[in-house]
Amino acid sequence: MKIIILGAGQVGSSVAESLVSEANDITIVDVDATRLALLQERLDLRTVVGNASHPSVLASAGAQDADMILAVTEHDETNLVACKLAATLFNTPTKIARIRSADYLKHPEIFSTENFCVDFAISPEQILTEYIEKLIEFPEALQVLDFAAGMVSLVAVRALNGGPLVGQQLQELRKHVPNVDTRVAAIFRKDRSIIPEGDTVVEAEDEVFFIAAAEDIRKVMRELRKMDKPVKRVMIAGGGKIGKRLGEALEKDYQVRIIEHNYQASKRLAAELNNALVLYGDATDEVLLESENIAEMDMFCALTNDDENNIISALLAKRMGAHKVISLINRRAYVDLVQGSRIDIAISPAQVTIGSLLAYVRHGDVAAVHSLRRGAAEALELVVHGDAKSSNVVGRKIEDIKLPKGATIGAIARGFPKSKGIFGENLLVEQEKTLLESNKNIQVIIAHHDTVIEQEDHVILFVIDRKMIREVEKFFQVNVGFL
Repeated sequence: MKIIILGAGQVGSSVAESLVSEANDITIVDVDATRLALLQERLDLRTVVGNASHPSVLASAGAQDADMILAVTEHDETNLVACKLAATLFNTPTKIARIRSADYLKHPEIFSTENFCVDFAISPEQILTEYIEKLIEFPEALQVLDFAAGMVSLVAVRALNGGPLVGQQLQELRKHVPNVDTRVAAIFRKDRSIIPEGDTVVEAEDEVFFIAAAEDIRKVMRELRKMDKPVKRVMIAGGGKIGKRLGEALEKDYQVRIIEHNYQASKRLAAELNNALVLYGDATDEVLLESENIAEMDMFCALTNDDENNIISALLAKRMGAHKVISLINRRAYVDLVQGSRIDIAISPAQVTIGSLLAYVRHGDVAAVHSLRRGAAEALELVVHGDAKSSNVVGRKIEDIKLPKGATIGAIARGFPKSKGIFGENLLVEQEKTLLESNKNIQVIIAHHDTVIEQEDHVILFVIDRKMIREVEKFFQVNVGFL
C-alpha cells in the first residue's frame, strides 16, 4: 500500500516505523528537514520537506497515486486542508486526519465530503484521556483495552504474591470463577512470551493478559491479584489538552487536583472546570506536593509536555506516599527505562494512539487494533467473511484452525451488522462506537477449543510478535474466488 504521512512528530514517526516494517511504500512530509533526515537514516522510506497543506508538496510526495493520506501534523487546520486537497486534486481514496481541537470534534459535519473530505478523524488527546480513565477505574491493571464496541475487554495485570492464582495452573481459573467465562490470552515472564496452556503455572510478577466480557472484568481480576482500594483522590500534573480533558472527565466522580505551572493557563483552567481544584505551581516542588497532601492521593498522573518533568514529578510523588503514579513519556527509550520501576505505569502517547490509525491501514476487515507491551505485541479485532470453502476459519472449530505461530483467538463478538457498510464515511471513532452500541443483539463468546466461528463474527486475536501480523491478516482473508 502506498501511504503518505503528513507530519513527522511522535505520532507520525511511530506510525511510519510500524508501517515500514510491514512492507508498505511510505513517504513522510514535514517542514523540519533535520527531523526527516534522522528518520531516513533508520527507516526505509522517502521524505519530502515542505508544508503539508501545499498542493505542490503533496504532488512531490506522490499524492496522485497514493492509496492513503495520514494527516497527523500538530496543526488541525493543516490536516483538514491537506485532506481536502487530496480529495479534490488527487482523488486519494482514504484520508485520515488527526484533530486536536474539541471545537472541531463537536461538529462532525465539518469532515463530510461536502466540506473537508475527511474519511476518518482521530483525536489522540481523547484516546489518551479514555485510556487513562480506564487505568483509574481499574487501578490494579497495567492496560485495559476495549473491543467489540466496549463489550469485550483485554486486561493486563501483574500477578503478585498472595494472589489466588499464583502457583496454580490456568485450568484452575474456571474453578475459582465458575460463573464467569474468561481466557488467558498471553503471559509475559521477564519479557519472554509464554503461550498459555491449561497446565501453565502462573508465577509471581508474571504479566498476564486475560480477556472477558467487560461486565466480568472485576470478578476475574480478583483471582489474579489482591484488589486495590477504589480510587477516590486524583492529582494531575499539567493542565494542557490531556490534563484538562482528564480533569473534565473525572471531576464529577473523583476528588481532582490539577497543578499547572503557567499562571494564565491555571486561571483559564480554574474558570473552565467546575469541581476540580486548580493549583498554580510546579509539580516537582516538594513543598507544594506535601502541602497538598500528596501522601493521601490514590493516583498521581504526570501529564505535562516535558518527559523529564513527568518522570521526576512521578518519582517524587511516589516517594512522598502517592499510592500509584502514572507518567506520560514521549521518548520510547525513557518508557522502556522507567516502566516497572518506582513509576507504576509509563504511557507512550504514540503507542496508545497508533492503534486507531493502524485499524484503517491493516489488510482485511479490521475493526480495532491495540498496541501492547510498548509495541512488541498486538491485539486485533478482525471481521471474518466468506464460507467454509473460501475461508480458513469460517465454519471451523478453533481447535481445527491452524493459526500462525504466536497468534491466539481470545473471544468472538457475534451479531454485529455487516461491517464496513455500517461505518460509512466521515465518522469519528467515538461515533462508530456509539453506532455499534445501539445494536442490542451482540453476543460475547469466550473462545474455547470447540467454539465454531461463523460468517461476520468479530474475532479478537492476540499476537505476541507483531512481525507475524501480516501473516495473520493474510490467513483471515477470503480466497479471491469468493469475492
